[in-house]
Amino acid sequence: MRRRWSIPIVVALWLIAEGVALTQPPGARAQNAGVARAQARVTKNPLEGNRDAIRNGGAMFRTRCAGCHGPDARGYVGPDLTGLWALGVSDDRIFETVREGVPGTDMPAADPSRVPDRDIWQVLAYVRTVAASTPPLALTGNADNGARIFQSTCRTCHMVNGSGGQLGPDLSRIGSGRPRAALTKKIRAPSDNIRPGYEPVTLVLSDGQRIRAVKKNEDEFSIQVIDMRQRVQGYVKANLTEVANDKQSVMPAYGPDQLSNGDLDDVVSYLATLRGPDSGRR
Repeated sequence: MRRRWSIPIVVALWLIAEGVALTQPPGARAQNAGVARAQARVTKNPLEGNRDAIRNGGAMFRTRCAGCHGPDARGYVGPDLTGLWALGVSDDRIFETVREGVPGTDMPAADPSRVPDRDIWQVLAYVRTVAASTPPLALTGNADNGARIFQSTCRTCHMVNGSGGQLGPDLSRIGSGRPRAALTKKIRAPSDNIRPGYEPVTLVLSDGQRIRAVKKNEDEFSIQVIDMRQRVQGYVKANLTEVANDKQSVMPAYGPDQLSNGDLDDVVSYLATLRGPDSGRR
């Protein structure tokens, strides 16, 4: 009898030990794994102050990050990183931003299969030392006045937090994706760097009509655009006499005669507040 029941008893004990996993509803194991990761989440940089980590992080920053954030982390295409800690942003939040990327900007996610956690912590250890040795920039401009100018001048083409036009990029998170210098340059000289997905194009119809628009999709046989009346339009190329890719952005260049340096500073100050759905002014 002992030999007859030994295998079922062993199996039963194994089932009892594993019973929690077997009786969980679909998705519960994944949820528990997420909880475990959250509980094990590191909230403070474990490599802060580590000389080797700082040296390695500096090398990685220069090759992977400086092209957007500048060699001094002060910002270039991407934002200034030196003021994050002074603003009270925590280590784990900065880490999560690097890992997940920033939707709506050029900041990509860091693939865990290619960028291990240690690499991110080393880069942040380096940036922290740069931030500590860099005096903060003086904040200038009146963001409230900038919001008013934006509402009267820019909102027709740009959306913020679900309100506005679609001819230009959504700016709801632009403050977390662009430094002040880049925003200033974009307003003064928008044609110098045209964002992919917003390339200007002129279509010439068979009757000679010319349509100025922003190109959204194109293949060998057709093209889809948003015209200056912000209508999504599709055309068969066989029915067009010309498709001309323009070098001049549909966004006008706001020179000092149209937007004073003071008002420009105010607009940029407002844009710098736009960091997500709950930020900015409506």
